[in-house]
Amino acid sequence: METDNQNRGPALVDGMGRTIVNLRISVTDRCNFRCTYCMPADNVEFMDRVNLLSFEEITRIATIVSKMGINRLRLTGGEPLMRRDLPVLVNMLSSIDGINDVAMTTNAFFLKDCAKTLRDAGLKRLNVSLDALDPEKFRDVNRRDCLDQVLEGLKEASRAGYESIKINAVAMRNFSETEIMSLIQMGRSDGFEIRFIEFMPLDSDRIWERDKVLFGHEIVDLIREKYELVPIDNSLDIGPASEYRFADGKGKIGIITAVSNPFCDHCNRIRMTADGKLRTCLFSTRETNLKDLLRAGASDEDVATAIRDAVRIKEPGHKINLDDFERPVRAMHAIGG
Repeated sequence: METDNQNRGPALVDGMGRTIVNLRISVTDRCNFRCTYCMPADNVEFMDRVNLLSFEEITRIATIVSKMGINRLRLTGGEPLMRRDLPVLVNMLSSIDGINDVAMTTNAFFLKDCAKTLRDAGLKRLNVSLDALDPEKFRDVNRRDCLDQVLEGLKEASRAGYESIKINAVAMRNFSETEIMSLIQMGRSDGFEIRFIEFMPLDSDRIWERDKVLFGHEIVDLIREKYELVPIDNSLDIGPASEYRFADGKGKIGIITAVSNPFCDHCNRIRMTADGKLRTCLFSTRETNLKDLLRAGASDEDVATAIRDAVRIKEPGHKINLDDFERPVRAMHAIGG
């Protein structure tokens, strides 16, 4: 049986031979934005707080999976900074033996006041969701008028000394075309890697259609009208993005072609929702209830077995491009970005 390089125990390998090293942990389904590709404008039903995993429960699960070869954690939401005292959790997770990377995805609205505290607690990397730099377009997609607060949060994060800050922009046809170059210019000048993510069918309003997706190859073609791009070999072996560096040496970009050219063959991640449900794919239609196991007094071995059993039947791929594709019941904010 395969073991990880620290001999901590059998590595977590699925039925397709993919080794899982990355766990994305949602800490809340609540968000102060109402992005059109994620949430409805109003009347959102959030989880009862009693159903959210406690910091101690999250840390216990992270400790269990660290002994199974997972060494990278990412905190998500909703907006994770809506979870009170999040630096406390970051410190707890970054102190786990075997965990060498704790990152977070955020909309940056609250980041101005806590970027340094989070960094000091052990948070190493940030991904900031930012789809537009034009204030009107920002308001249109996020249904909030707060671009200045987001940009202030980014500035404070830059000062805090994170190992990397990436900007995630959802690529939507007839929207993103005019924003791409502005984001690229910001990334090149401020040291951010800009990543464009094809619009996926995870919105609460269910407005997704394939013809609303701005495809990755179109984005690359548009950027190449001004800049020479050099592909970074094997970037998909590390993460979900096909990466390119600028030939002049000023930074790089990433393209996540979740719709047009999925990276499922290289997927090394699993997810846990804020209410403790393990999902082996973003588009899973089945979940494993780890919260109930924990609260029923299950041993660490029992929890590890449940995780292994779920990973063993991890989906080969998400089927977006197939006739039998089935949308998950949960929208993105309730799964974890």
